[in-house]
Amino acid sequence: MQVFSISPFEMVASPWRNRSLVLELSKRDILARYKGTLVGALWTFVNPLLMLAVYSFVFGFVFKTSWRGGTGNGGEFPLVLFSGLIVFNVFSECISRGPTLILSHISYVKKVIFPLEILPLVTLLSSLFHAVISFIVWLVAYFFILGVPDIHILLTPLLITPFLMVVMGVSWLLASLGVYLRDISQAVGVIVTVVMFMSPLFYALKDIPEPFRSYLYINPLTFIIEEMRKVLFLGQLPDMYLLGGYSGVALLTMWLGFGWFQKSRGGFADVL
Repeated sequence: MQVFSISPFEMVASPWRNRSLVLELSKRDILARYKGTLVGALWTFVNPLLMLAVYSFVFGFVFKTSWRGGTGNGGEFPLVLFSGLIVFNVFSECISRGPTLILSHISYVKKVIFPLEILPLVTLLSSLFHAVISFIVWLVAYFFILGVPDIHILLTPLLITPFLMVVMGVSWLLASLGVYLRDISQAVGVIVTVVMFMSPLFYALKDIPEPFRSYLYINPLTFIIEEMRKVLFLGQLPDMYLLGGYSGVALLTMWLGFGWFQKSRGGFADVL
C-alpha cells in the first residue's frame, strides 16, 4: 500500500503544485452547474439577487423586522440575514458534498498519479466563487439601503480565512469517511440542518439566555457570523484574541482532516 505524506508542508504544497489542475476542475465544476440552462452562468447573479429581494420583502416590508442594536432601517435585517447565509452556504455546500466526493470520482482513484487530496479544495473554490458573487450583490444592496460601508469591511478576508480552513479540514475527513461509511452522507444532511438553526443566522446571539449562549460557540459558524456582523454593520474591529484562538483551532482541524485523508486513502481502491 502506498504511503502518503501527512505533513503540514504537503498540505500546502500539494494544492500549489497542482494549482493549474485545481483551477481547471473548479472552473468545470462551476460551469457544470449551469450546463443546459438558458442564461448559463448569469444565474450566479440572479440567484442571490432574487433571494435578497425575497428577504427584503418578507422581513423588511411584511414583518418589518429590525435588528436589535441596529439603525432600525427596514432593509437592515435582510442584509444582516443575508450576510450570515453567505457564510452558511459555503459551509453547507462543502460539507454536504464531502461524503460523496471520492464516490463521484471513482475513475480518479484508479489513477495513481491523480492528487485526490485536491478534490475538497475544488469544491471549496467553486462554493467560494458563488459566495463572492453573493457578497457583491450584498454590497450593492448595502450601498443603496444603508449607504457606504465602513472601512472595517476590508477585514472580511481576515475573518473568512480561518473559517475556510475549518471547512477544508472537515471536508477531507468526510471525503474519506464517505468511502468506508456510506451512511455518513445521510447523517451529514441532518447535521447541516442542526448547525443552521444552532447558528445566529435568524437571531442575535445576545437574544439567547446567558447559560446557553456559550454552548453555541461550539458551532464553528457562530464566531465567524458574529464577528462578520460586527465588522460589516457596527464598524468595529473583530475580537483579535478570539480570532487568534479560532485560527489556531482552524489550522489544527485542517491538518487533522488532511492527515486522516492521507492515512486512509490507500484503501480507497480496495473498497471501491
